[in-house]
Amino acid sequence: MKKIFCILVLLIAITPVSSAEEKVQKVYLNEAIQIALKNNIDLQAAEIDVNIAKNNIKAANRLQNPSLDAFYFMGAAGNSEPKQLGVSQNVEIAKRHARKKLAESNYKLAEKTLDYTTFDLKMDVREAYINLVAAKSILATLEQQMELQEELLQIANNRVKTHNAPDIDSIQAEIALNQLITQVNTAKVNVNSALTNFNKVINAPNNIIYDSNDKLFSEENNYKAMLTPPPDFDFPDFDEIVQKALSNRFDIKISKQEIDIAEKNLTVVSRQRIPDIQLTGGYAYMNGKYTDSGNFNNGAYAGASLVNIPLFYNYSPEIKNATLKLKQAELKYESVKNKAIKDVSAAYERFLTAADNLNHYETKIVKGSEQLIETSKDSYEAGKSNITSLIVMKQSYKSIIIGYTQALADYYNSWTDFLREVNDENFDLPEDL
Repeated sequence: MKKIFCILVLLIAITPVSSAEEKVQKVYLNEAIQIALKNNIDLQAAEIDVNIAKNNIKAANRLQNPSLDAFYFMGAAGNSEPKQLGVSQNVEIAKRHARKKLAESNYKLAEKTLDYTTFDLKMDVREAYINLVAAKSILATLEQQMELQEELLQIANNRVKTHNAPDIDSIQAEIALNQLITQVNTAKVNVNSALTNFNKVINAPNNIIYDSNDKLFSEENNYKAMLTPPPDFDFPDFDEIVQKALSNRFDIKISKQEIDIAEKNLTVVSRQRIPDIQLTGGYAYMNGKYTDSGNFNNGAYAGASLVNIPLFYNYSPEIKNATLKLKQAELKYESVKNKAIKDVSAAYERFLTAADNLNHYETKIVKGSEQLIETSKDSYEAGKSNITSLIVMKQSYKSIIIGYTQALADYYNSWTDFLREVNDENFDLPEDL
């Protein structure tokens, strides 16, 4: 146990808050979201996919490049056949427009995917920010309790010296203090971990460490700062929420767009059966010594051919696969909708439960606890109670405050989870929030 404690202390001592080249910047939740949207490397990489899809539209709408032809006959063939210089061009029939529509559909999918990535990043920042604030709040609570325990140890030592309390009171108080020290050390590690994860989510390519500026417990309207409605918020009916979620969810929009892509892909593949036309034309000439009249003869030539006639291969496997992919996309769309309803229902219930728990803490548990501790401490100092009951009461108070902190953090996170499921970051918040 002593070895573990030494390792924790050493870890905290050697863990750098920031390097010499890094600076700490305190941010509020709204600021953190805007910083992430502006600087997040993964989001910038996702934006490139949209540009690629946009360029693919131009590529799909391309015309076939022409070919230059030259015919120069050698030997006896040159005595009777003209020399030719010309151009040949393949003209696609009913293919280029379908290919362009498919590329445009893929472009819309890339845009919807980017919107989903952007929204998901906002929710990740919210969650990481809340977890950081909660970790710091738990650390602050434990540090406060450690200070109170140090005061209690001093009181116990004074009472032992004046023979108003047995030696065991000092031993109990010191053990309780040492236990709190280990908990504070662990809480510091948790704060560092939450801070690292917060900056990992923001993922900005600069030498700045972003830290939370909010406190979980504040006399101000902290719900507004956390972009969360108060726990007594009049929540809409579930049916209304589901309908809104089904119209807003990005995964449903993406699945619907994938159906459109599959339909257009089937069109592109099916039109491979349509033959293309090859047009040829150019200039032909023949020297006079090879003509009957002895004159130099020249002129133009033109021709047309049907190419890629589906005689030996009619693209049946590709068409069957494209049809199956369309069916697969339709099934996926139905599956996503069904799962969405269940996910929204679960998030809805979690949020209502978290709100109920938080209200329970605020109205029935937390009130009066701090005053009770102060009264108990004064009672022990005056010799009216024993130290064992005071330590037990202090531990209970600590558990209550940490439990309240976790309930508040769970309430904020459950709201974030709910927003994830309805895919609407501004879900009917009260106007006066």
